[in-house]
Amino acid sequence: QVQLVESGGGLVQAGGSLRLSCAASGRAFSMRQMGWFRQGPGKEREFVAAIRRSGGSTYYADSVKGRFTISRDNAKNTVSLQMNNLKPEDTAVYYCAAGSSIVVTMSMSYDYWGQGTQVTVSS
Repeated sequence: QVQLVESGGGLVQAGGSLRLSCAASGRAFSMRQMGWFRQGPGKEREFVAAIRRSGGSTYYADSVKGRFTISRDNAKNTVSLQMNNLKPEDTAVYYCAAGSSIVVTMSMSYDYWGQGTQVTVSS
């Protein structure tokens, strides 16, 4: 079992920055692929970013590429999402997820999910 707790969400103006963190407890964090997904109002959950267990490869949705950066610290069992130049369309609940699948961009690949943290970007 893996427990995930997100933090760092909040209200920010367009163009601002936020850093989300996800603390993991449980078994074998370093063996898990980690991802961030989001769900905006009236929208389906969508992929945002992912990082492989070694941290050597990262993946981003086109909509956030160049603005968001995912990173992990396997010694501290944490994964972070640095979000810069935020836009109103980034408003969503952001979820941290952990999984073992080689496919990291699909929500069905993840076995464990956090409760989510709200990010609101005002125009």
